[in-house]
Amino acid sequence: MKIHPTAMVSPEAQIGSDVEIGPFAVIAPNVVIGDHCFIDAHVKICDYTTLGAGCRVYYGAFVGGDPQDHRFKPGIVSYTEIGDGTIIREYVTIHRSPTEGLKTVIGKNCLLMAFVHIGHDVQIADHVTIANQTAVSGHVVIGSYAVLSGYLLIHQFSRIGALTMLAPRVNVVQDVPPYCLMDENGCVSGPNTIGLRRAGLDPAQRSAIRRAIKNFFCYGYSTPTALAEIAGNGMTKEVETFVEFIKGSKRGIISGNPAMVHRKSANSDDD
Repeated sequence: MKIHPTAMVSPEAQIGSDVEIGPFAVIAPNVVIGDHCFIDAHVKICDYTTLGAGCRVYYGAFVGGDPQDHRFKPGIVSYTEIGDGTIIREYVTIHRSPTEGLKTVIGKNCLLMAFVHIGHDVQIADHVTIANQTAVSGHVVIGSYAVLSGYLLIHQFSRIGALTMLAPRVNVVQDVPPYCLMDENGCVSGPNTIGLRRAGLDPAQRSAIRRAIKNFFCYGYSTPTALAEIAGNGMTKEVETFVEFIKGSKRGIISGNPAMVHRKSANSDDD
């Protein structure tokens, strides 16, 4: 263990083996830091925060702080959990829940780039990447392997599906289904083809996803009609995930790019 002499580490914190804590870092009581973590200079790890093994937290990050929420009262015990191997870059802010006993959760092997904000009660799955300056509001849910570009503003209670790719500089105010590519107009423009390939999905799986996305976004169908069309083409595991996400939406689903919309014909290529 290597702790700089200017760091302030509470004796009530639990620090794992082979942990490095830099100058002027502050580690509060009721903090758990897993083995092999790196805590850079001027980082603050706040009460009721747990970091898994192998995390790296860079200069000036603020992890597990009190939420920016009128409901929060001093003395509330709520939590922040960071999974193994997650990287938190410079000046990231992550806030715990305003509600007794609830958690803000960031999964394993995530990358939060500089100046990202994660609001209270956010739930982020494993292997998520969020680029610089993106702000994720309270209660947002982000699925595994999603990639969020920089300067995004994510509205509270929105959901971002697994294996999505979101373009930069967009306000996201509704749900983005799994496997979709969201363009700079804030619309779905097709499947996240590169992400699907990198995830190891074979051509048949990718074609089924593409057909489902086209049926939902391209032909001007109502949601019930689109879901019926999707079901009629056969339901792979991935397509079932896509459909269940849509059925579970409370904020509604973002629009398809108008340039995608066309009339379905017998000769259309759904692959």
